[in-house]
Amino acid sequence: MKNFFKATIVVLTILISAISNAQQTTSSSTSENSLLWEITGKGLTKPSYLYGTIHMICAEDYFLSEKVKKAFANSEELILEINLSDAKEIQDMQKMAMGKESLNKILNPDQLFKLDQILKNTAAMNIDQVNGFSLTAVMSLVSMKAFGCSDFKLYEMEFMKLAKKNNIEIKGFETVKSQLAIIDGAYTNDEMITMLGEITQNNMSKLVDDYKSENISLMYDKMVDKQQMNQHTKEQMLDIRNQNWVKILPKLMDKKAVFVAVGAAHLAGEFGVINLLRKAGYVVNPIMK
Repeated sequence: MKNFFKATIVVLTILISAISNAQQTTSSSTSENSLLWEITGKGLTKPSYLYGTIHMICAEDYFLSEKVKKAFANSEELILEINLSDAKEIQDMQKMAMGKESLNKILNPDQLFKLDQILKNTAAMNIDQVNGFSLTAVMSLVSMKAFGCSDFKLYEMEFMKLAKKNNIEIKGFETVKSQLAIIDGAYTNDEMITMLGEITQNNMSKLVDDYKSENISLMYDKMVDKQQMNQHTKEQMLDIRNQNWVKILPKLMDKKAVFVAVGAAHLAGEFGVINLLRKAGYVVNPIMK
């Protein structure tokens, strides 16, 4: 249960990673591939860093390269999607796991039947066992099962440990409540249940392989495949949020070297953080070693 509540903080990436088996049908504007990027130029006195995370991963697959450790050591502030060192955010995250109404009240009989079958097939559970949870929390539970392990590492938590060890401040772009509002506006219940049915151990394994190869372009292209993610959802889950973050970053980077760690899906693409920063006049280069 402890890991289940931890998983709810990464539900946005889980929602997107559920479609990671889609065939590549688009071409991202980022040809270089690295999880770590250096941000310079436009009057910055110190370089800042951008890192793409998978959020949650099996402990045996977890890695943090020397280039990332070096960049982090040179940073003075950690920026996450959500500041998980804030006790209020953790409380809101735990509340988020519980639905405002039980699932049997918000879903119709056909949706309940489909969800029950998915739970039985993927998590050895039934609808009665999760009836009090939100659909996003159920998504987290099913996704955890699909990873095929019981020992997890959360990149955000690991970076927070490093930040506290180095005595640097932690900030967040968003809040748990705002992320939940984004999900509610991006997906219908039918779309959520359909995505739940597509979460498999094989798909998660492919996602982890792409991540370990640092292939952010391939990850992005799979995730935004038009057969899986419509334009409205892409805009809500990725594009608009990326644009909001890039508006915030200049002030954060102005006087300090910051280390920004967000989901890898946010890095590539025309409206990805890398391209948006470049359009804003910054020099953004991959750190390969």
